[in-house]
Amino acid sequence: MCTSIVVNKKKTIIGWNLDLLDMEYRVSPSMEGVFIEINDAKEGWMPLFGGNARGDFVGMPTCWPYDRRSDPVTGDEQNVILLDIDLLTGKKTLQEIRDIAENETICSVPGMTFMSALSDRDGNVLYLIPGQGPIYREKPEYAVMTNFSLFKMDSEIHPWMGWDRYQKATELLNEASDDFSVPDCFDLLKAVSQTFCPTVVSMVYDMTEKTIYWCENRQWNTIEQKTF
Repeated sequence: MCTSIVVNKKKTIIGWNLDLLDMEYRVSPSMEGVFIEINDAKEGWMPLFGGNARGDFVGMPTCWPYDRRSDPVTGDEQNVILLDIDLLTGKKTLQEIRDIAENETICSVPGMTFMSALSDRDGNVLYLIPGQGPIYREKPEYAVMTNFSLFKMDSEIHPWMGWDRYQKATELLNEASDDFSVPDCFDLLKAVSQTFCPTVVSMVYDMTEKTIYWCENRQWNTIEQKTF
């Protein structure tokens, strides 16, 4: 599970809830960015989510239900996880990844459809849904992704798809003022946070202030920050 939001009003503000079950994670702030790393049994600590000093942000929700079209077939596909890491670590730009997504085949890992919720400092949004295609939105007023394919919406039902979170987030953003702020974003993330598959990190990136804020385990009164 997870929830990604991008808001472009007076400020560009990015919000992200990482909902994670039975996986080891850590938040690693540095001058390069604030990365949420996952401890992979084979690869070790991998920076998979978060924001960098350039202003890019990476979320990677799981798509439910799984779509077999996201599986690698030939070995020549571009892996969505590696593209995410390349954006987060500054090896590629959002527009470079958009070009790849529009001209090459994107895959996930066998048996699991991982999606990308990507954005840049200008508030442009790129969604990658392996096996189905990319969606690019140039500085939308707001954009939301939870755990279902935006190509399918609610045409396929799964208990973990997060349709309720998507509806709640879009409802709140429809009502948001032009002064949408970091506290407003945390309020939204709190409203869609989870306990069954628990929200372990909530993160907000204020592009105007070049500052990332985050809290862990829904401790909304204990917020850390990093300014670039």
